[in-house]
Amino acid sequence: MIRLLSAGLLGLFALMATAAPLDPAQDYHSVSNPHQVRTTHLDLDLTVDFTKRELAGHVIFDFERLDTNARELVLDTRDITVIATSARIDGKWQKTGFKLGKLDPAMGQPLRIALPPAADKIKVQYRTSPQASGLQWLTPVQTAGKKHPFLFTQAQAIHARSFIPLQDTPQVRTTYTATLRTPKALRAVMSAENTPNAPKTGVYTFKMPQAIPSYLIALAVGDLEFKAMGERTGVYAEPSMVESAVAEFEDTEAMLIATEKAYGPYSWGRYDLLILPPSFPFGGMENPRLSFITPTVIAGDKSLVSLIAHELAHSWSGNTVTNATWRDLWLNEGHTTYLTYRIMEIIYGTDRFNMESVLGYQDLVADLKDLPKPYQQLAIDLRGKDPDDAFSDVPYEKGALLLKELEDKVGREAFDAYLKQYIADFEFKSLTTEQWLAYVDKHLVSKYPKQVSMARIKQWVYEAGIPEGAPMPQSDAFTKVDNQRDQWLAGELPAAKIDVKDWTVHQWLYFLNNLPLELSLDQMRALDDQFNLTASRNNEIAHSWLLIAIRNGYEPAYQRLEDYLVHIGRRKLITPLYKALMHTDSGAAFAKRIYKVARPGYHPLAQGTMDAIVQP
Repeated sequence: MIRLLSAGLLGLFALMATAAPLDPAQDYHSVSNPHQVRTTHLDLDLTVDFTKRELAGHVIFDFERLDTNARELVLDTRDITVIATSARIDGKWQKTGFKLGKLDPAMGQPLRIALPPAADKIKVQYRTSPQASGLQWLTPVQTAGKKHPFLFTQAQAIHARSFIPLQDTPQVRTTYTATLRTPKALRAVMSAENTPNAPKTGVYTFKMPQAIPSYLIALAVGDLEFKAMGERTGVYAEPSMVESAVAEFEDTEAMLIATEKAYGPYSWGRYDLLILPPSFPFGGMENPRLSFITPTVIAGDKSLVSLIAHELAHSWSGNTVTNATWRDLWLNEGHTTYLTYRIMEIIYGTDRFNMESVLGYQDLVADLKDLPKPYQQLAIDLRGKDPDDAFSDVPYEKGALLLKELEDKVGREAFDAYLKQYIADFEFKSLTTEQWLAYVDKHLVSKYPKQVSMARIKQWVYEAGIPEGAPMPQSDAFTKVDNQRDQWLAGELPAAKIDVKDWTVHQWLYFLNNLPLELSLDQMRALDDQFNLTASRNNEIAHSWLLIAIRNGYEPAYQRLEDYLVHIGRRKLITPLYKALMHTDSGAAFAKRIYKVARPGYHPLAQGTMDAIVQP
């Protein structure tokens, strides 16, 4: 998933005492009991009701008894109404007792189900609530086609429990099957084996044969069409968006082939993309077999397709090898970000690789300036905190930078061999930071003791900030940008003389992101008149320009800013804009007025983040 530090989606948990030593093997964000009874397969049968904004039906669990004396199965739930529970004994279903435990606003409630000794399956009948944090229900007007409603899920980090009662921890991996019942005009898809161009019957069945953690269970329902991009890749999208998405992401098959060649076979069958409405709160979500993608990266020039490379890379690092707890998020995102850079280098060349590495490094440095020191560590102590707060540039860019340092020290060929073996050894397993440290010690440090040391690696993992002597990405392509920007700021070069005809989007972002915080209105007007930045249809460039406009009170951009905030729900893009607006009284008034209009179209996760900023 593309990163963003949550402003407290559901607020911080009631703070727990952290004086006790941290147990790295314990998931502090689940109340389930997989150490006693571990679910191994779930079978869903759900009806999608757009009028009530609810999913209703049942889930059946297969399970393994790790403790033969265990007499209950404990599941995580939040905002779910449990109607009944039953156990299968000798092939027959029998009602069994259940009890919902104490409600925690963020964690939800434990569902304790009596587990008879002879039971081999457990069934839970339930329905979700309209406010479920993992579901977003869109009205027709909020979609591209304006004719049909749309539903999609977002389970990471602990939101699966809001639409399925289950053991909501990445330590537990399960296979699943599902039946979704929808209005006949709509198509359902899941993070499972989908059938491209299946007839719209109103009943869809799915199978996920690989065991996955709960946060990767995903579904969507809408007016969706499919078009292939390659033998194993294709796009699901609303009809008006299919062609532009296929053109933008046509290199996906090449990315898949290149990654297989470097890091081993793709284990998931097909790799398709689902293009969601603009309210999707993230850039992408790596749901296996079917990545969920924001339309904000459809720029018309493939300039933002590193996001596709990132979600694809998760098929090796994250979906196949998974963090055991949210403290270990960096194992997912650091490895994936490293692989993303490598994929982009293979497909688009070294120049683009260098530029994107520099921009990523600058994002990390900027993020570190605002983050408390405990959040600057790779392995964060999240006890008592919302796991969504782990998402910043740290697990992504700092994690990738650690891996880049290891590559630089031992050489790319040796590091690639190590990484390929790491992925193979932990395939379809979850691991902790400490398990990773033990593995890297045995398989890398012991082989190259003069080049790398565990003390240095632990500095990266457990200490704040970027260690001294860390790799610092460089790009020759930005030198020309620096020179022209400096000349323009010094008054030696008019805006009309800045030579941008060969600039890439990355050079534009570098130019804008490295301007001084304060510019005169004349300078703002000169740039806008010459380059029409307020009207830019590239959402990343528009974001950078609008942030500059807010800081400098450039009112000609405010109508565009209003449109941007109302029509885009991606947290990475809108959160900095709202934060910047809240620094002045006039900006705060503008933000509150716009947010009142925009909020109903935002995902619950985005609503929680913006509520904390605009309505503290």
